[in-house]
Amino acid sequence: MSETIAVRMEGRTAWLTLNRPPLNVLDIAMMRELDAALARVAAECDILVLQGAGPKGFSAGAEVADHVPERVAGMLGAFHGVFRRLARAECVTIAAVSGLCLGGAMELATFCDFVVATEAAKFGQPEIKLACYPPVAMVTFPQLCGMRAAMDLIFTGRTVDGREAQRMGLVTRLAPEGELAAGVEKLLGELRGLSGTVLRLTRKTLWRLHADAFEKQLDEAERIYLNELMKTKDAPEGIRAFLEKRAPVWQGR
Repeated sequence: MSETIAVRMEGRTAWLTLNRPPLNVLDIAMMRELDAALARVAAECDILVLQGAGPKGFSAGAEVADHVPERVAGMLGAFHGVFRRLARAECVTIAAVSGLCLGGAMELATFCDFVVATEAAKFGQPEIKLACYPPVAMVTFPQLCGMRAAMDLIFTGRTVDGREAQRMGLVTRLAPEGELAAGVEKLLGELRGLSGTVLRLTRKTLWRLHADAFEKQLDEAERIYLNELMKTKDAPEGIRAFLEKRAPVWQGR
């Protein structure tokens, strides 16, 4: 049984809920539990919905403490394993997003086939402020929203609301605040009226054409992260400063 990932089956629809209050922060153990949950349900469902528990939102992202040099390789291995599994899964995936969706959580949500979000949802990739970068977003954002918008989000670390994220191409459908569940149900109604078998085959074919390229690019982003970024003075300083709640002192290379 998972401590941080709640799993519910509703016919051929699986609901996976990030459940680590108050902010559903993804630590290494939770990443592994999410990967294990995906392995269990992906073959049993036609549609998978990923959501966050509690009033704060989807998730505030990956645990910053897991980015320290002695733990970062294990963290990236666990987290990127989730994306590799999603890329090879055959079920259609939906992210239901309200509130905070930051860092690794934004990478996870926008990797899903559909993103249903509230207008006030907060999306952002703040890694640059900690002297890091988001490896998955480096691969996927240029394709999802174009290179200019990708650079805007990744280089500045700024936060955008659901409406701006939709304009960028990162959100599929918007729902008014308080009506996220209704928005997800509307989409589910459309998908459930189709052949589940054909949905799975369509998803399988689409990702089979692109999964190898995604994984190759992610391998390279991960390699540079571990072998170059984490060997700078500034990356560890950015992480330490955040954990110590102080301003970073950048030292250059």
